[in-house]
Amino acid sequence: MGTVVDAANTEANGSIAEKKPTVVFVLGGPGSGKGTQCANIVQHFGYTHLSAGDLLRAEIKSGSENGTMIDDMIKEGKIVPSEVTIKLLQKAIQESGNDKFLIDGFPRNEENRAAFEEVTKIEPEFVLFFDCSEEEMERRLLSRNQGRADDNIETIRKRFKVFLESSLPVIQYYESKGKVRKIDAAKPVEEVFESVKAVLKAKDEKAAV
Repeated sequence: MGTVVDAANTEANGSIAEKKPTVVFVLGGPGSGKGTQCANIVQHFGYTHLSAGDLLRAEIKSGSENGTMIDDMIKEGKIVPSEVTIKLLQKAIQESGNDKFLIDGFPRNEENRAAFEEVTKIEPEFVLFFDCSEEEMERRLLSRNQGRADDNIETIRKRFKVFLESSLPVIQYYESKGKVRKIDAAKPVEEVFESVKAVLKAKDEKAAV
């Protein structure tokens, strides 16, 4: 069976690398407002927004064999293997008519990051890091109206701690390559988007040179 999967992978890799997509990783802790900013970027700059979490949820909903496996792992509190998420991201990139992608909430850790680059042969153009203090994130999450079940103070602190421990090494790695664009996410939404626009315009101007 391995050979069929390998063949499929090779085929996927070939076409996704040939497509030469522009990939921007979007990272930020819970409540950093990255979802809102991604929606703004899509609207103003024509990127396709890919959320790793949404892709996993859609796969579970589809009832496929893969989806059932993902569902079981999540229920058992296990981490979904990088390869599974990467395959879903690859498929979404391949099936899209676009060549500019925001990948939101991924890579969550160093292992994700290394696996993504190895499997897809794609390095991100840069990383948009929405930097926000724990106090500000707590305030935002607790005042959310949709009342998510995981938005209580203890859970928020735990989620923030997990984000710091797992995502900071990823940010540090890309910082060492000069690829991190840090955005002060504590400001009002409009001001945050002004900073985002400046980063994306600089990228477009650089590409045009």
